[in-house]
Amino acid sequence: MVNPSKITEGGTVHSLGEFDGKKVDYDFAKILAYLNAKGKRLFGQKFHIWEENLDIVYRLSVYMIKDTEACQKFGIDPDKGILLTGPVGCGKTTIMKLIRHIVPHIRPYEIIPARNITFGFNNLGYRIIEDYGNNSFYCFDDIGVEPIGRHFGKDCNVIGEILLSRHEVFLKSRVRTHGTTNLNADELEERYGERVRSRMREMFNLIAFKKDAKDKRK
Repeated sequence: MVNPSKITEGGTVHSLGEFDGKKVDYDFAKILAYLNAKGKRLFGQKFHIWEENLDIVYRLSVYMIKDTEACQKFGIDPDKGILLTGPVGCGKTTIMKLIRHIVPHIRPYEIIPARNITFGFNNLGYRIIEDYGNNSFYCFDDIGVEPIGRHFGKDCNVIGEILLSRHEVFLKSRVRTHGTTNLNADELEERYGERVRSRMREMFNLIAFKKDAKDKRK
């Protein structure tokens, strides 16, 4: 039997809690220790989780492990996706790349920069919208700062169209979509329109860094 409370990395076994054969009683301190170790392997030895980000990491952790009691406390719907917002350089992409590893028994999402999807549309056209508006698991990175797509002289708000398609998939099969963005709600509505913004409210849990979160790239 696979034990989801144990993760082996580089010959080291990390315990995330206790498994009774049916469910895991997770320990956040152990999760945090694993994430710091995994982060160093993924991003280099200088990586560490900043104390100011612990609340964000905790909320994402309880979402990933489907801790229904904690999710309810924070107003998180485990059946929706995550939209992680915050200033440039605060660590949104890094955390979304990292947090998925605490549940290796669950199919992971793929992180795709929104601008790369638009560039793909410029080359391949509307097939790109079909490719990303499907049942696969995605996290669209940096939503809202990608350029408008243009294929054979025709403009298209590519990510907006994909979000509409994925909303339909969400309603039919509850396939979750995740995303990161530097924009606030008003800016997203200005970028994509009220219709897309309304669908995003249905699809996403909003988890936000503080507006004065440090730029970790400096």
